[in-house]
Amino acid sequence: MGCTSCATGANGQPKGCKNNGTCGTDGCNKLTVFDWLSNMQLPANMEPFNAVEVRFKNGRKDFYQNRDNLTLSIGDTVATEASPGHDIGMVTLTGELVRVQMKKKRVPTKIEALPKIYRKATQKDIDIWQEVRNKEADVQKRSREIAIRLGLQMKISDVEFQGDASKVIFYYTAEERVDFRELIKEFARTFNTRIEMKQIGFRQEAARLGGIGSCGRELCCSTWLTDFRSVNTSAARYQQLSLNPQKLAGQCGKLKCCLNYELDTYLEALESFPSTDIKLQTEKGTATCQKIDIFKGLLWYAYEKDYMNWHELTAEKANEIIELNKSGKKPFALEEFIIESPIAEKEPYSNVVGQDSLTRFDKPKQKPKKRRKKTKSKPRANANSANKPGVGANKNAPKKANTKPRKKPSNKPGSKPANKPANTNKPTNKSSNKAPKKPTNQNRNRKSSKNE
Repeated sequence: MGCTSCATGANGQPKGCKNNGTCGTDGCNKLTVFDWLSNMQLPANMEPFNAVEVRFKNGRKDFYQNRDNLTLSIGDTVATEASPGHDIGMVTLTGELVRVQMKKKRVPTKIEALPKIYRKATQKDIDIWQEVRNKEADVQKRSREIAIRLGLQMKISDVEFQGDASKVIFYYTAEERVDFRELIKEFARTFNTRIEMKQIGFRQEAARLGGIGSCGRELCCSTWLTDFRSVNTSAARYQQLSLNPQKLAGQCGKLKCCLNYELDTYLEALESFPSTDIKLQTEKGTATCQKIDIFKGLLWYAYEKDYMNWHELTAEKANEIIELNKSGKKPFALEEFIIESPIAEKEPYSNVVGQDSLTRFDKPKQKPKKRRKKTKSKPRANANSANKPGVGANKNAPKKANTKPRKKPSNKPGSKPANKPANTNKPTNKSSNKAPKKPTNQNRNRKSSKNE
């Protein structure tokens, strides 16, 4: 069975889920349980446990009794008892393993007290269920607008329709108590259904919405973690983690649940370490613990008057000094118990794998600089050719007239003509510089006719 929110590929095979595995169909395997008792036969004198576990939207699970002895298996869609009407869910667990699960969650194992399973869901039930599920996004948007308009300090994180569309459940988070009596009246007039408000915590909200954690994987609470344990800051202290709320907090704003995963191993390792509050008494002075390394089994001590110099000791040596102090003895100094370990020579780096740097794509590539086109340089005019016409100057430019006045020759008798210096600025006679023209054939004929 599929739904409209699951994209199907070729030959009807599931291609992917658009709701992050929270739509509740058998194509989504969120919070599944492996039935490890399926291949085992029960004793003859033991009656089968006639109850099943049913999952609804976003991993909400509940236990129901199979009163009519229906042949149910994991993945079947069933219509279950609800108040009022009925709801649609998917069977996730059957058989004797349901009894174990109920004991784990501290649910009474009396089958008569459990709600009932009416029937396997028909096509009509599934069509109505899918129709109301498609409305949830629009209803959530309109409900948030109404809550903002009324000025309520709350966040509506999710909306869930009942399978028969007779009731809508609004899940919200709030830091303080909210008076939503006027809000329920507004919802009832807008959506024309029964309204139920459920307040959830921030961790439950993250589990319902899902997401990617800092480790790069899906959130544990939205995939497999079903129960939430309290997480304290002491778990971070035991693991020698920095008390940085930005690194220790998850998407829900609370401490990460994974801080409890390795806490037991750290506590077991710390049993061989002395308490950091115990001071070491020596003749040189009293030393206090500054730092410990659980993985290497080392402690660093410093004298009270010399906190700049730290002395490295193993956990065994520190316990030995503490036993001497209890017996009333004091060693001379901490330097007697320091074990000098040989310094390993650093091998030169060799890129065996041949991988490039991971940051090689961070910097954008620089664009190549455009080369300027070389322009042909004009020949420079020489100083000697400055006076020559047509050299280093424009031939078509008009010639400048000589503005200097010429001196008139004196008409006085007995006066000698003055020797005038050669005027270099005067233009020379063109006819004197030019070579004599060669006589053409016409001129030769004219000369010959005159001679005759």
